[in-house]
Amino acid sequence: MPNLTRILTIDGGGIRGIIPGQVLLVLEGKLQKYSQNPDARISDFFDLIAGTSTGGILTCIYLCPDIKGNPSRPRFSAQEAVDLYLLKGGKIFDTSLWQKVRSGGGISDEKYDAKELEDTLESYLGDLKLSQLLKPCLITAYDIESRRARFFTQHDAKQKEMHDYLVKDVARATSAAPTYFEAQRLLSVTGVPYPCIDGGVFANNPSLCAYAEVRKKFEGNPSAKDMAILSIGTGYVKKSYEYKDAKDWGMVEWIKPLIDIMMSGVSETVDYQMAQIYDAVGQSDQYLRINGELQLADPDMDNASQDNLIALKQDGTRITEEFDSQLNSFIEFLL
Repeated sequence: MPNLTRILTIDGGGIRGIIPGQVLLVLEGKLQKYSQNPDARISDFFDLIAGTSTGGILTCIYLCPDIKGNPSRPRFSAQEAVDLYLLKGGKIFDTSLWQKVRSGGGISDEKYDAKELEDTLESYLGDLKLSQLLKPCLITAYDIESRRARFFTQHDAKQKEMHDYLVKDVARATSAAPTYFEAQRLLSVTGVPYPCIDGGVFANNPSLCAYAEVRKKFEGNPSAKDMAILSIGTGYVKKSYEYKDAKDWGMVEWIKPLIDIMMSGVSETVDYQMAQIYDAVGQSDQYLRINGELQLADPDMDNASQDNLIALKQDGTRITEEFDSQLNSFIEFLL
């Protein structure tokens, strides 16, 4: 088997980050078994990890070094990564009565105070810098002042200080979903400010961005036949919007449906493009997209009720089982 560049990409989706978290929990267990290394971690088997929004947060956690123990090894297991959502999600997506009234449910102001999210990121990531992450990464956000996509990358941060940031600020920026959390004004370590919002507005599925990054910046400029890409979604429910209702909607009525359509539409389009790229080079088995329909959970990206956290965990486990044979086959590329 050729020496492939191995890429993991994780979609955005708020609290539905539990879905890829569960997939990667199972994958880590399989990799530990097949490699006969109980200390194996997700980051050991990929050359680049890319994430958007909740996927960006997971990317940071998987690549976080154990600074106080062994800086060359990951600090967190896949279980500890998904626990961020299972244990902290209810507080992150909690809002006071005053905030509900003041924001009009997210219409006149952000729906949630970002303090709980920021405190959680601080507890996981501390003052770690992007350049200190264990492997190359790509995390998306959108700069609302310069009107351009921003890609936060460990490999660029290691080369130039101007591309380095606190990881907790990058994680906060990529997850600054409009109407849910206020925009994040993050500073590079050289002191340059960048006001950013959630990367999901342009790349909810970051697979094509990751492919382009590796194609351009990795040694030898690898093409599709030289890469193996595992792309993980955050689950979906295809909610229908009836024409008789939607035809007379105004700005307020369209806000929530547009976010839903934008996120799912972008993810599906990128999946189509990636599948076509790999089909064209006759290596379709080197691209695996894992995503499935939510059967138990509410798809709202901010429903962090205890019942929905449990339902998301169960849906994530079921989706992983549905892709078990494909995942087992893909592991050959990782080992």
